[in-house]
Amino acid sequence: MWISKTGVQAQDQKLQTIANNLANANTVGFKRDRAVFEDLFYTTESTPGAQRADNNTLNPSGVQLGNGVHLVGTQKVFTQGTLQTTSRDLDVSVMGNGFLSVLQPDGTTAYTRAGQLQIDANGILVNAQGLPLIPQITVPTTATAITIAENGIVSATIANNVTPQQLGQLTLTTFINPTGLQALGENLYAETPSSGTPNDGTPGTAQWGKLKQGTLESSNVQVVEEMVDMIAAQRTYEMNTKVLSAADNMLQYLSAAAR
Repeated sequence: MWISKTGVQAQDQKLQTIANNLANANTVGFKRDRAVFEDLFYTTESTPGAQRADNNTLNPSGVQLGNGVHLVGTQKVFTQGTLQTTSRDLDVSVMGNGFLSVLQPDGTTAYTRAGQLQIDANGILVNAQGLPLIPQITVPTTATAITIAENGIVSATIANNVTPQQLGQLTLTTFINPTGLQALGENLYAETPSSGTPNDGTPGTAQWGKLKQGTLESSNVQVVEEMVDMIAAQRTYEMNTKVLSAADNMLQYLSAAAR
């Protein structure tokens, strides 16, 4: 019964992961989660390779009884999402590896794949939550058009000048293990000891991806795959509850026989 209990709990956790993926199917820059399970410890009644008591042969397999399953972790899958064309000057997507860096109110740095940029009251380029980009870029009030190149250079047409003026340089940040980043919500991630140290660089060089203006990166959630996983989780849940019911019936039979 306790083994089946761990199975029921594991499938409930998997279903929660699937539900979160489906809920964020239309969230810009969202990366799907994958639940990772492992079997629990084993009760060893007979060790494989031990000598058998009745003869001089070795026990080929032994007797090892498992004790269930548990959730060992959830992994973010950082595959590329499809690009949506918005034709908005301040929308930008990351094609390839890398995150945009933003400054949080407490002074720490967070990282995001969501490029729904805006300009605040001070002319500073910020993300959808109003957090300024790192490095900070200020847009003059007289700017009439903003261009974000693939290499991250931000330019603007100032007043009636024909030649665009360079305002700054967007950079991208990569990690040796992006799965180790801590998901903060609001499309933000934070550095952890597991993610490794951040590596800043110019878009389009070495391991850093490129920027694409006028587009947004869609969620990488595949709804059909999530639905299939949901059906599989539901059926596995049902099978574990049937084992619970069978164990209960066996105990009920033994209890009746003991009377």
